[in-house]
Amino acid sequence: MKITRVQATPLNLPLDVGTGARRKATSLSICLVDIETDTGLVGTGMTAITEEEVVAAIVDQIAGPALVGQDPLRHEQLWERLYWLLTPRGQSGYASHAIAALDLALWDLKGQALGQPCWRLLGGARDQVPVYATFGFAFFDRDELAEAARDWVARGFSRLKMTVGHHALQRRDEPRPLAEVIAEDARRIRAVRDAVGADVQLYIDANCSLDYFHALKLAQQVQDLGVAFFEEPVSGNDVGSLAKLRAKSPIPLAAGQNEGLASRFRDLLVAQAVDVVQPNVCISGGYTQCLRIAGMAQAFGATLANGGAWPHHNMHLHAGLASGTLVEYHSVAVDCCRQVFDDLPVPADGWLRLPEAPGLGFRPDRARVADLARRPLSRGAGKA
Repeated sequence: MKITRVQATPLNLPLDVGTGARRKATSLSICLVDIETDTGLVGTGMTAITEEEVVAAIVDQIAGPALVGQDPLRHEQLWERLYWLLTPRGQSGYASHAIAALDLALWDLKGQALGQPCWRLLGGARDQVPVYATFGFAFFDRDELAEAARDWVARGFSRLKMTVGHHALQRRDEPRPLAEVIAEDARRIRAVRDAVGADVQLYIDANCSLDYFHALKLAQQVQDLGVAFFEEPVSGNDVGSLAKLRAKSPIPLAAGQNEGLASRFRDLLVAQAVDVVQPNVCISGGYTQCLRIAGMAQAFGATLANGGAWPHHNMHLHAGLASGTLVEYHSVAVDCCRQVFDDLPVPADGWLRLPEAPGLGFRPDRARVADLARRPLSRGAGKA
């Protein structure tokens, strides 16, 4: 079997985010990547949380031509070829996203060729994974946030994640004093805890929006609320700040969803900067590199979890590995994927059951994708 064609499709997808009467119109960008073979099989990968047009250009003009004529089953060989082509001096950024999308497509092809779902090829440790629902967005006021939390619990979710920080560092020019931001965050977290009770696991995510001082203050202010982990608390996942924060934080720390290099995870682990390691297969170099990161995490005794959404791709990694744990069921990302893919599994009682169909187990609807591709692209603005 040989690769005959590689093509990227950048998409900017319209979304209606919220709950009840509180809704917000927005959009989210992804980039699909198809790898075609001379046998007629087509594997599809994707990436997101980036500039979809840039990734598409990398795939179509640089990475894709380098794969044409190659055996798609030799994923280690092809991953190395892509790494040295796109990141010869340790760069990350767009290159990691492009490699991730291509690697997922190769694993999808491998599963189809061998008649096995990806989670079995990755190890087959379990056939279902626990999920947590990311629901608590900044545009909700406190009462709406509490209502949304109760709604997700009523749907069978016993693990919830909400955002904090609300881009405080990025928007200091407004101005928005960080002390005021975290004071309101503490009130919002308390409102959610009061709404759902003590038995629901609660996680918070600052999306790299705080500095060390304010992240620590927030952790201390909510230490009595049983927060299970504090994700991406500081800007840039700065290793030194995270290590210092972990030494003092009463809440476990998580990070890694946007990291593209395995060495960044090594640095986090060696510095004992995080409790939970969160590679994302759609961003952190696909399954091939995430397997290596998972091995490092296990050797250091750190928990492996999914951050950064895209549960239907990440569920294969966490079902495949014995060390796999939580998968993020991000409501916005899920709504995005429903526009593109058919046969996506739906959680029941807070668990996602893995498909038995070969490869990823779900396929893009080509007619819908073609229609969505006619929409204007994001120009940097469509990141919900």
